[in-house]
Amino acid sequence: MNKRNYQKELDKLIEKNQKKGETPRLFLHACCAPCSSYVMEYLSQYFEITIFFYNPNITPEEEYAHRVAEIRRLIGEMEFSHPVTLVEGRYDTKEFYEMARGLEEIPEGGERCFKCYRLRMEETARLAKTGGYDYFTTTLSISPLKNVQKINEIGEELAEIYEVPHLTSDFKKKNGYKRSVELSHEHDLYRQNYCGCVFSKKEAQERDRKRALENSGD
Repeated sequence: MNKRNYQKELDKLIEKNQKKGETPRLFLHACCAPCSSYVMEYLSQYFEITIFFYNPNITPEEEYAHRVAEIRRLIGEMEFSHPVTLVEGRYDTKEFYEMARGLEEIPEGGERCFKCYRLRMEETARLAKTGGYDYFTTTLSISPLKNVQKINEIGEELAEIYEVPHLTSDFKKKNGYKRSVELSHEHDLYRQNYCGCVFSKKEAQERDRKRALENSGD
């Protein structure tokens, strides 16, 4: 089976909407300001965007508050072709820990992460439906560490359940990740060194510890 080119699929959809002279409304889940920067710059040319910050995986609470503040600041500083607004979801870490029960020892990038994608994307799809949006998607696919195929599989499954089209994405394409790094520097954004949850933080700390040992020559 041929590997899908999600960016080409998105290009075709955008071209189709432009030919119709339409500016659809997009409900866009965002994980953090750095990942959102390029995605907002790119998609705001073609969509009216509501950023949905829903990340009950993030700990501690101070980290969560910092990330919300950064994305709010970024939206205020950037210039967009069409309006971009922010909606903050509820912050209840119990939702994440209930989802992760039994998967605590799974390495980063495995089944626990896939369930976390779904937790956040399902709430996005549900609210996109109730809000009458034309599409929903997530910024998660911009990260080189995220499974883009799984993200799109989940999105398409949720699109059928909630009857809102999922905007196919692989935002790393077109130098998207590179551009997000540039925008992060331009706006002096806080770039966290872990995805957000306590498990990813623990793995990041372990990586840092090993790197420090290697650099010390021990």
